[in-house]
Amino acid sequence: MKKIEAIIRPEKLNAVRVALDQKGFSSMTATEVKGRGRQKGIALQWRAGDYRVEFLPKVKLEIVVDDKDAETVIDAICDTVQTGEVGDGKIFVYPVEDVVRVRTKERGCTAV
Repeated sequence: MKKIEAIIRPEKLNAVRVALDQKGFSSMTATEVKGRGRQKGIALQWRAGDYRVEFLPKVKLEIVVDDKDAETVIDAICDTVQTGEVGDGKIFVYPVEDVVRVRTKERGCTAV
């Protein structure tokens, strides 16, 4: 199994949810986070002068899928969130050793 962790723009969350639902991947966790990458925040103009926002709001999306489905999920996320601009996000892929459904104690892919 693989854990796919995607850092995306907040306004793209609903579109990603719909795209993944259409492909049969409805289980996911979304967390509001703040971060910065190469863009190093943004500069804003305020009445009193310039103001720099160092950490921008993002959404961290976490999905655990079978190994064979990982590329499908990654492609769906990329196709949905990509604007071609700095700040589109990142996707991290981790191996998952095991999953346990607390209610039934099922393990492995059936627990996802």
